[in-house]
Amino acid sequence: MTAQLRDEIAGLGQLVLVLQGGGALGAYQVGVYEALAESGIEPDWVVGTSIGAINAGLIAGSPKGERLDRLRAFWRQVEHGPSLAHLLPAWMASGARNAVAVTRGVKNFFEPDWRAFLSPHYPLGPEHAGFYSTGPLAETLGELIDLDRLNHGDVRLTVGASNVRTSEMVYFDSREQPIDLRHIMASGALPPAFPAVRIAGELYWDGGILSNTPVEVVFDDNPRRSSLVLAVHIWNPHGPEPTSIWDVLNRQKDVQYSSRSHAQIKRQRQLHRLRHVVAELGALVPDGAGDPASVKEMRGYGCTTRMHVVRLLAPALDYEDHSKDLDFSPEGIRQRREAGYRHTAETLEKAPWRAPVDPLEGFILHEACGGDMVETAAGRA
Repeated sequence: MTAQLRDEIAGLGQLVLVLQGGGALGAYQVGVYEALAESGIEPDWVVGTSIGAINAGLIAGSPKGERLDRLRAFWRQVEHGPSLAHLLPAWMASGARNAVAVTRGVKNFFEPDWRAFLSPHYPLGPEHAGFYSTGPLAETLGELIDLDRLNHGDVRLTVGASNVRTSEMVYFDSREQPIDLRHIMASGALPPAFPAVRIAGELYWDGGILSNTPVEVVFDDNPRRSSLVLAVHIWNPHGPEPTSIWDVLNRQKDVQYSSRSHAQIKRQRQLHRLRHVVAELGALVPDGAGDPASVKEMRGYGCTTRMHVVRLLAPALDYEDHSKDLDFSPEGIRQRREAGYRHTAETLEKAPWRAPVDPLEGFILHEACGGDMVETAAGRA
């Protein structure tokens, strides 16, 4: 079954793994990659923002047989140490664990810069203006990521960051330029917690400010290629109506960081169908008809590539709240990693891309939440 699945996926085109930002929620992505690797499936291209950029950098910057070990090593290093949270009721333990990250930082990731807490007007400088220093993260990634392999290996890496001066989304791509730790760090420099990172004279903040689901860079790639895109959503775009301020704070973050994904998908469906229609119409124009240059240009707008987009939506854990992205506890990391593995394995088993589709459709969405298909090529399940 595994060999058949690998061949089937290879027949769909390149495999692209798109990883959202979301702090501690990124442990879910480790489980996703684990399920893929266990099936002998490796991405051709990884795209990430924030914690997704870190996980993507670890994948692209590690030898094929060591990628999962490097991912696990990173998440072990950023776990909270022992605490008394396990002695509290579950609804209180979450807040207690997350308070540790706020007051003490996260080891091997970030630590408080106490100067920032003295006064909001304290002159820290543009490259240090944040409540926490990410110096520990730079050291951790420096030990785990092989930059030569990242830039010259078999996995393409793209990370998104926000230009502080222009408010523009910028994608740093290993196919187009050398990538180093600064690019990954810039993608995760979420203000006001973390300071901006300077690259080539420009300051950059976390890409999640402008696009936390950086899947548009795949859709707009040139040249376009048929692809199976696994977009891992650690902020669930679907959720219940909030009934309390506590619920509002939690749901507000999910809505904010799910990052206009529905609008992007609707637009891409329209564009890809239009490209297929143009290709069909272009084929009907007989050779020699009209101005050859004009006909060639118009045919160039047509495209018959096909993208199967599988959105993996991470369901909420019990007692999650608006600070869930700070839950670096061993238990929280373990639960999310195991959930990512389980849900991805179940989705691979269902192989939703096998469903019949309209030949004119160039963009087919398959949406899975907790391993259950909630939308298929034919619509809502």
